[in-house]
Amino acid sequence: MNIYKYPERNEWKKLCQRPQLQTAFLDSVIQNILSQVQKCGDQALKEFTSRFDRVNLSELTVCSNEISESEKKVSNELKIAISRAAENIHAFHALQKWEPEKIETMPGVVCWRKAIPIEKVGIYIPGGSAPLFSTVLMLGIPAKLAGCRQIVLCSPPDINGDIHPAILYAASIVGIEKIFKVGGAQAIAAMAYGTESIPEVYKIFGPGNQYVTKAKQLVSMEGTAIDMPAGPSEVLVLADEWADASFVAADLLSQAEHGPDSQVILVTDSEPLAAKVMEEVNRQIFRLPRKEIAAEALKNSSVLILNKTDAIAFSNAYAPEHLIINTTDADILAEQIINAGSVFIGPHSPEAVGDYASGTNHTLPTNGYAKSYGGVALDSFMKYTTFQKLSAAGLRTIALIVEQMAQAEQLQAHAEAVSVRRRNQKICNQ
Repeated sequence: MNIYKYPERNEWKKLCQRPQLQTAFLDSVIQNILSQVQKCGDQALKEFTSRFDRVNLSELTVCSNEISESEKKVSNELKIAISRAAENIHAFHALQKWEPEKIETMPGVVCWRKAIPIEKVGIYIPGGSAPLFSTVLMLGIPAKLAGCRQIVLCSPPDINGDIHPAILYAASIVGIEKIFKVGGAQAIAAMAYGTESIPEVYKIFGPGNQYVTKAKQLVSMEGTAIDMPAGPSEVLVLADEWADASFVAADLLSQAEHGPDSQVILVTDSEPLAAKVMEEVNRQIFRLPRKEIAAEALKNSSVLILNKTDAIAFSNAYAPEHLIINTTDADILAEQIINAGSVFIGPHSPEAVGDYASGTNHTLPTNGYAKSYGGVALDSFMKYTTFQKLSAAGLRTIALIVEQMAQAEQLQAHAEAVSVRRRNQKICNQ
């Protein structure tokens, strides 16, 4: 990790830069995949699966027998853990429901807004070395609570043509039935356009590698909504001299192991703590099965020595996906945070609990997008439609206002749509 002692504010922009994914070269590659899937459907999906996942599939759909068999391959301990995490996630997201309230803006002019579930949503779940079955819970539960009529899940098969059993088990307890053995950019294409087997969806959720990220960006330009701009995982830890260095080091490594392009940042006002944390990182990393991945991520990562006021300012400038505040005044500092995807307060709140089981959602904005985006929530699976209803008296009350404004904008037909009603004797006499 690179160490910076009291950097000037004019240096912060550079220090806030994330490892850049070189995706420009992917445009033509991904566009070709999208075009082939759009043109050839299932046949293209099978060919891409053979090429990229090295398995030949006769059937893309996961059958009910495979789902029931997956339960036998998941330990009882993990089943209990998944079920309890699901309960917490359900409880947190269920409280986000709200009932529409009607307001009479003027006598006889009633307006309200109604939350309507997105009818068809797609969920992408990465497989490979880190099958993210927890993301099935994070996306499937709020989709179900929202009332989405159709939920499509795509995940890449392994060399035997199977999806990881924990992914299937998580999907079964959530109640997702449409599951397909398709990964990568081709899965995004399938959900965006639809194929013989895979239904088209209106919004796609879920993390993925640079191929998936680029595919999501491209289909979003064609009209399929996506959850948010995505990038590699990241964490910023604010710590003071009283923080336990082993805790801080573990928190940094828990994000570094996500991928070689992940980034972790320690910001502290204590040089002795920074030194202890570096020692702990070097000690703990050798115990990790994914130590090579974590080591690569640490090359893109930093330790900043700043006074506490500047530390908060830097954190808000960086706008981390995950922010851990491990200081004696953590609650006070948390109130000063305005840009972060998810905040973890105090020494007993590791980021890992949010990734799995506390109840909050772990699908969060990265790459500084926390300045303008929030994480996935129940609202992410809803769209909001406004309604209004005017009585005859209400129309008479508001008519002159609308006519004057429409005429000032030289949109006479708008004015006439009101005037023709105002002149109608039936309305005028009501």
